Amino acid sequence: MSRSAIVTAPIDVSAIAEEVQAATSGAVATFLGTVRNTSGGRAVTGLEYSAYTEMATREMDAIVREAIAIATGVELVAVHRVGDLMVGDVCVMIAAAHAHRSPAFDACRYAIEEIKKRVPIWKRERYADGSSEWVNACTQHATSAST
Repeated sequence: MSRSAIVTAPIDVSAIAEEVQAATSGAVATFLGTVRNTSGGRAVTGLEYSAYTEMATREMDAIVREAIAIATGVELVAVHRVGDLMVGDVCVMIAAAHAHRSPAFDACRYAIEEIKKRVPIWKRERYADGSSEWVNACTQHATSAST
């Protein structure tokens, strides 16, 4: 079963990898996006992700359908977390299973690249000096909102 979700709880990496696996799966490709401790040379203590959940869910569902279309037979789960996250937390996971590795990798890469481009999720970095800044807003929606 393929699906997508916006969640507030920690992402259970093992459960999602198991969810896409089947006896017919010879390959499971995964992508984990995690909160890193630096950005642009600044020390990061954590992040806040915010989303227009209804639109984000709709767009992620579309991306999952598109990934399945380009990699026929793939099972794919895409999950993005919102809320306050600490360094090391998983903020996004893509898991794709297929009989062969190439379609699993293709679907996984397609899904994460499109999520980063199209899904209205915003990130505020919190820095060690106590400041914070909104960064890397979804470029497609930011562009269309300004025109």
